[in-house]
Amino acid sequence: MQEILVQQVKDHIQLSSEEEEFFLSLFTKKKIKRKHILVHEGEVNKYSSFVIGGILRLYSIDKNGFEHIIQFAPAGWWIGDITSLLSQKPGNLYIDAIEDSEILQILKPDIDLLYTKYPKFERYFRILAENALAAYQQRAISNLSQPAKERYLNFCRLYPSLVQHLPQKYVAAYIGVTPEFLSKMLSQPVSSK
Repeated sequence: MQEILVQQVKDHIQLSSEEEEFFLSLFTKKKIKRKHILVHEGEVNKYSSFVIGGILRLYSIDKNGFEHIIQFAPAGWWIGDITSLLSQKPGNLYIDAIEDSEILQILKPDIDLLYTKYPKFERYFRILAENALAAYQQRAISNLSQPAKERYLNFCRLYPSLVQHLPQKYVAAYIGVTPEFLSKMLSQPVSSK
């Protein structure tokens, strides 16, 4: 299972067997049951988590009780409340499992240790951070300027393996519409231009 993580790292940096072994030694494997909340609002996010099986989601709940999904994390994706992880202060996001999942977790101090012992890992995590920032900027632009149908199509491009797999209420919460609106939108015939 750790091969997914190792291969992803090796796509960005070269690793010796010693570096790979040390890197993997810093992780704890954890199984999470469907609907289990891994991180609650108001808690300090102590880990960065890599999904090796299943699907997790990162979300907030507004004062009216509506969920706003920020990210889905299927196998091969990282997830965490980055603001809380970096500041080590209580966060305002939740992370839970949409289905039974398996993850690898690394503590913030161990990430720092990794950077000190093998600085090349800073490059790997910098590339991840840059890609995430670019994706969030595109999503912000999409949310501000595109109609719901375009946001839905963007979701389908970003998460092609999840489109038919997730409940519509989660997709709706990700693109910023109600489940009823999404259902109505998807039931309308596709117009030809």
